[in-house]
Amino acid sequence: MSSTPTVRHLTDAEEEVWDDARGRISFRTPIGDGVTETTDLCSGVALVEPGGWLSLHRHEAPEIYQVVTGIGVVTLDGQEHQVRAGSAAYIPSDHEHGIRNTGDTPLEFVYVYRADSIEDIEYVWSQNTDDDALR
Repeated sequence: MSSTPTVRHLTDAEEEVWDDARGRISFRTPIGDGVTETTDLCSGVALVEPGGWLSLHRHEAPEIYQVVTGIGVVTLDGQEHQVRAGSAAYIPSDHEHGIRNTGDTPLEFVYVYRADSIEDIEYVWSQNTDDDALR
């Protein structure tokens, strides 16, 4: 597949909502959601309401989180890192990571994968994905 320069609004992408062992999070992937003809990168925005989280997991594609609003904790290979608006996290290939909102307002972050499409991301969830393990 070849790439074409693309501009797409966030609301043009379908919202996905998880409220299960994977986490309590919603996200949209306007670049690389299987609709856009993109290669090499895909990107979207995730929203984690107060008390929400994305469970610990790993995947082959490297990823970046760029926190836009809110405060939280990113766990990288078992180490917790405080994040807030303006914080960025680089997650190398196959490193365990997750994020949770520790504030009273929504935590919003941009995610970027080195992958043609979010559909190419194969999540490997850590064994313990119950709610209490992430709080």
